[in-house]
Amino acid sequence: MKKTIAITSLVLASTFGTAQAETLNVGMSGGYFPFTFVKLDELQGFEVDFINAIAAETGDEVNFVTMSFSGLVGALESGRIDTIANQITITAEREAKFAFSQPYVFDGAQMVVKAGNESTITSVEDLSGKTVAVNLGSNFEQLLNELPNADDIDIRTYESNIAQDTALGRVDAFVMDRVSSAQLIAESPLPLALAGKPFSGIRNALPFQDNAEGNALRDRLDTAITTLKENGTLAEISEKWFGTDITAAE
Repeated sequence: MKKTIAITSLVLASTFGTAQAETLNVGMSGGYFPFTFVKLDELQGFEVDFINAIAAETGDEVNFVTMSFSGLVGALESGRIDTIANQITITAEREAKFAFSQPYVFDGAQMVVKAGNESTITSVEDLSGKTVAVNLGSNFEQLLNELPNADDIDIRTYESNIAQDTALGRVDAFVMDRVSSAQLIAESPLPLALAGKPFSGIRNALPFQDNAEGNALRDRLDTAITTLKENGTLAEISEKWFGTDITAAE
């Protein structure tokens, strides 16, 4: 079946049905390289290929809906989109609200600093007295707040320019997932470097509304994810974007 892929505004997305619709309305930020980003006016990345591969298995069409990351959860809660493909980490708080697919990315939280400052932050204990940036709406703010020295860390949330402000010394570090951090450093001209080792294991999955329709859609897409894991397609997509398989639990 030929897929028709459209990038539309949130307003257009609200005109479609949810859950069992033939068109999957998938929310993503389009600004989280290399998972979802726009290059030469084309939405691309690991998440885009992943969702397209799922649709190839289910026979659905895909409607990618791009918006700020901080608006994605609200769009899912209101039913304006069916799921979010933007490296959504499974947490206890989110599991209380949403039904999750099986994890399809296994990663860890990573500290990033201005190049040359790696020796000043080698562990989470070194974040005490520092300003640390995280993406607004991400799970990393919660991870930092759960650290024993959380009260001593000045946590700042960003919609954009998180890497630039770190490179310019406006914040001491930022925290992102390990894979994205390494890719960002490899692709960016900014003077950035990884600091220390990943300090928290994370599992990323697709969230759905926790109701009959949402659970049915979750189960249908989960079956497709299992197939993609078993036939090697998911690993191939990972190798394409990262040069390694980030889709299997260590």
